[in-house]
Amino acid sequence: MRIVIAEDTVLLREGLAGLLEDAGHEVVGKAGDAETLLALVAEHEPELAVVDVRMPPGYDDEGTRAAATIRTTHPETAVLVLSQHVETRHIVELVTAGGGFGYLLKDRVLDVDDFLDAARRVADGGSALDPQVVATLIGAPRPVSALNELSPREREVLGLMAEGRTNAGIAKRLWLTEKTVESHVRTILMKLGLPMNDDDHRRVLAVLAYLRVLKG
Repeated sequence: MRIVIAEDTVLLREGLAGLLEDAGHEVVGKAGDAETLLALVAEHEPELAVVDVRMPPGYDDEGTRAAATIRTTHPETAVLVLSQHVETRHIVELVTAGGGFGYLLKDRVLDVDDFLDAARRVADGGSALDPQVVATLIGAPRPVSALNELSPREREVLGLMAEGRTNAGIAKRLWLTEKTVESHVRTILMKLGLPMNDDDHRRVLAVLAYLRVLKG
């Protein structure tokens, strides 16, 4: 696939480009700031944009704001956001806006296979959320809610669902059979008052939309 990378740290930008090119992808543009990123996306219309959260000039949320612009003006371009620390500003809104979005901590890049799998999943219209981000959303203090009805195992499954994992991926991660995972998913969606759906991405969006309501 064709990819644009936006990262102000040259070493990391070139490292990401090398990883993606070694995996057979084409890096068609590299940017060190949000303005250049938007220009490159407009010029090349890539399948995926890999975007740092904090970039010049303010080193605040330029990346997530650029990601929101890309998803509005270039919906055919998926976005994978990278961050040094967990920052939930704008993230739930970006995820629930539709398919083709991911949010990973930069440490996750060290697991090359996992990073490349996340990039492919996002480019194919799916989701990829860092486990620490999911844990922050699910584990934050909340009033009594349907989440309190979930068992510890169901919370584990819910977290992996929110990361964008399929039932097969969840089964592999938790050393369970797919049939057992399917049973957990049915129970979770029933307890959360969400409809069953065979579309994995829509399932993730439904869960995250529910978490968004609880988060307020």
